[in-house]
Amino acid sequence: MGKEFMGFLKQYGVIGLAIAVVIGGKVNAVVTALVEGLIMPLVGLASPGGNWREAGILLTSDPEGPALKIGLFLGTILDFLIVASIVFWFAKKVLKEESVAKR
Repeated sequence: MGKEFMGFLKQYGVIGLAIAVVIGGKVNAVVTALVEGLIMPLVGLASPGGNWREAGILLTSDPEGPALKIGLFLGTILDFLIVASIVFWFAKKVLKEESVAKR
């Protein structure tokens, strides 16, 4: 059963997939640190209010009442665009190097 299981893992590339998931998680941590630690503070300096992620629209006259968190939504969209751009750039570089190495 042990040999059969190892054959299954090798045949379907499960080990490679597991390694890719672990590496992907760590790349995500690096990109998140880049966005939150370096890029977003610069965006905060450029915005007039500074803490723009807290911006919202109150739905009632009560300041503690429900609010549409517009700043949080826009910040999340901006984070996504930055992360997607970095991943795209990285993948493009890696895939270009692989195609050059195959020639």
